[in-house]
Amino acid sequence: MLGVGFSIVPVLLVCFLLWQSSRPHLGRLGLDGTRVGRDVGRGILLVLAIGIPGLALYVGGRMLGLFVAVNPGSLDAYWWTAPVLLLSAARAALMEEFVVLGYLFTRLKQLGWGTWPIIIATSVLRASYHLYQGPGAFIGNLAMGLLFGWLFARTGRLLPFLVAHFLIDAVASWGTPWWRLSSPSQSAKPRRDSVASRLSRRGFAV
Repeated sequence: MLGVGFSIVPVLLVCFLLWQSSRPHLGRLGLDGTRVGRDVGRGILLVLAIGIPGLALYVGGRMLGLFVAVNPGSLDAYWWTAPVLLLSAARAALMEEFVVLGYLFTRLKQLGWGTWPIIIATSVLRASYHLYQGPGAFIGNLAMGLLFGWLFARTGRLLPFLVAHFLIDAVASWGTPWWRLSSPSQSAKPRRDSVASRLSRRGFAV
């Protein structure tokens, strides 16, 4: 669990660097405590807009060998598996969106970059650190980064993307094991150490 605490440090650093003395303190990220319900609703809509095409991309990519197989194991492998997977999803959402959308958009704009160069550069960065999942993941995250970047440049509000990213990762973490259990072709019981291995790769001590 120490991995969770250490991974939040970059988020705290972004908050410190973008903190404003006057209220709202994180106004440059659109985190002003207003329109929370609307922002959450927009995040859910983003999940619907991205989730279905993303699933189709993953299935097609697996058939073409462009994606690494997702093997999260079984949700009942350990009692702490489900909550830790949710914490992992929250950690990924906080780290990526605060750093990539929040900090880089703000700083590159201050350096005189144009909107589209910022969107493209941050999208390529986002896609690049998913290359370990295969070239299909690069394409999918590049597309998601372009959409997130374009919308963030228009709205300046970070919360919808935090919500969307968390829900996408949470559904991926929970949905795959349930699909494996319910699919006849996946009737073989997964190895119990697969979840632990995945969490270890994400920085959790298990």
